[in-house]
Amino acid sequence: MVENSELRKAGLKVTLPRVKILQMLDSTDQRHMSAEDVYKALMEAGEDVGLATVYRVLTQFEAAGLVVRHNFDGGHAVFELADSGHHDHMVCVDTGDVIEFFDHDIENLQKEIVARHGYELVDHNLVLYVRKKAE
Repeated sequence: MVENSELRKAGLKVTLPRVKILQMLDSTDQRHMSAEDVYKALMEAGEDVGLATVYRVLTQFEAAGLVVRHNFDGGHAVFELADSGHHDHMVCVDTGDVIEFFDHDIENLQKEIVARHGYELVDHNLVLYVRKKAE
């Protein structure tokens, strides 16, 4: 099972709640889930995992590098699997929807700006807060 090997590679003991939570994050269409979202999805699937366990496991996953935590303004923390390459985010201020995007021009411009100021870019996190245009 892929989940078992991922947990072992991350240095975590394979437990049923960890496997279930990792499977949930891996199988959902929703890439960014709060702990409450994960808990509700597990409950709907008939899984008996408590909310405190979900919080604890997600924190362990973050420490192990399996998930990335995002704290977007105006909302609670959401988590996404750390399996994809770098990307930036747009957050709809009306719906809370999170849209992932990658743009080479933005990436290059950020590096140019940093270099102009005498630095090198180590990492960054770009979040654009957006609203649908009125039609």
